[in-house]
Amino acid sequence: MKIAIINTGGTISCVGNPLSPMTSTAFKAACQSHLDPVIQQRFPGLTLDYVTDLAFPQSATGMLDSTNLQPTDWCLMARYILEHYTEADGWVVLHGTDTLDFSGTALSMLLARFDADGNVLAQLSKPVILTGSQVPLFHATDPQNIAGMTFHTDAFQNVCGAIALAQTGIAGVSVFFDNQILRGSRVVKDNTSQFRAFASPNFPVLGQYGIKLTLTPEHIAPSPVSEAVSLDHPKTRAATLKQLEAISSNIDKRPVIRLSAFPASYDPAQGTAVLANMIESCMAHNIGGLVLESYGAGNFPSGNARAPEQGAIYKALDAANKAGVVIVDNTQVGHGAVDYNAYAAGAWLPAIGALNPVDMTPTASLAKLTLLLAAQETNGWSLDDIKFLMQTPLVGEMANVARLDSRSHATLLPGQSLTTFNASASLLNDPELGPVVKNSDGTVVWTMLENVSRHALPGHLRMQENGNLVFYSRNNQPLWTSETDHGWGASSQLRLRQTPDGQKISLSVYCYAQKKTLWCSVLP
Repeated sequence: MKIAIINTGGTISCVGNPLSPMTSTAFKAACQSHLDPVIQQRFPGLTLDYVTDLAFPQSATGMLDSTNLQPTDWCLMARYILEHYTEADGWVVLHGTDTLDFSGTALSMLLARFDADGNVLAQLSKPVILTGSQVPLFHATDPQNIAGMTFHTDAFQNVCGAIALAQTGIAGVSVFFDNQILRGSRVVKDNTSQFRAFASPNFPVLGQYGIKLTLTPEHIAPSPVSEAVSLDHPKTRAATLKQLEAISSNIDKRPVIRLSAFPASYDPAQGTAVLANMIESCMAHNIGGLVLESYGAGNFPSGNARAPEQGAIYKALDAANKAGVVIVDNTQVGHGAVDYNAYAAGAWLPAIGALNPVDMTPTASLAKLTLLLAAQETNGWSLDDIKFLMQTPLVGEMANVARLDSRSHATLLPGQSLTTFNASASLLNDPELGPVVKNSDGTVVWTMLENVSRHALPGHLRMQENGNLVFYSRNNQPLWTSETDHGWGASSQLRLRQTPDGQKISLSVYCYAQKKTLWCSVLP
């Protein structure tokens, strides 16, 4: 097995005083002298291939402290992996900690493709493991004179863990840090002085590496559903590389800005507000997206506490939305999700087009929106497509609140529900009625079961791996089926969404293999 090691720079490969990144060639030589003998003890059949022909043009050494990484640099990393995909069985990317969380989502998105409905067209079939450190790996008086590995360093443990994780072959972008395995699109940096620098506030860890490497299968994203969507397939990889080239050309044209809510002056009588001025200044720079970091459950000051629609901030955001800027309303709170129904202070945001990212981090929102906007032209997406995709889980970056997937999150238990992102409808597994669809005012518009004995309830709704949607009684007897059974391996999704015209609700079963809807009910 061969694992390729990409060193981008950052603390892990820094030496000197002040710290600065080694060249890739010097880092390779140091690793082969001091690190590889230790790795070979554990994995004698493993080959480590240190990449030396990837360089970041804005750096004199070719390596960068991640503070200086730009969106175009995400494309450089992804391009190298795609162009050399068949040459390695997995990848370890050594990265500075300052922006590793941005790259976790960016690489997940760049090494994949989706259609306008969020269906996977291309997906990683190999592991890409991001790691870094709080302390440098090597001790040296100068980059050419490596004395050995640094005392009391997390770098050695993180490299060993990342290599061990990569050789398992589990597909997707992950982060290994301080013995924890985290989903790449879920991490945030939350500590500058402890070895546990990263957290996954809204998604469980994927595993641990203590005495043994342990994984939690139910938290690990599924591998490609078929060879046709795997990056192992030459045509699929070529199409993904073509998309990447288009993204690279457009990624700086419509930047995405993050704006945090903070107590700032506003005057309703004069129609002025500091935050409104900031939004208007951003608009002057041809931005394509605005990621709000709101208070609490998604509350953002409007500039008028009594009448939000008359506030200067409301008007500035409304103007941005009408100008085609995609507005995403994240919460600046570390844990939890956005909920527009919680407070009146946030209930006005959908009126100016703000999107609900549920529990996605602001970091992930910025990276995801940046790349969707850059891919818009080459994929022929409309602005509405971009907004839909921003509210659809693509790379595990957010909770899947509107879908059941046969390969993960397949069951709706009693009392649980699916909800459209704009809260226009919900599918509730009512303990007394079974599955029902309700509109925004709570009116039941669809009932799955008729004349069923109350003794059979509560039950559970399951999206099965054979393509069949089935509701089972409390004694595990089928009470309702979509009759879309297509045999073994027909991985499918149950989807709840508002129809494109916004007038109705659709409930459908989509089959991955056939790339089509097998069953659909359109509700008033």
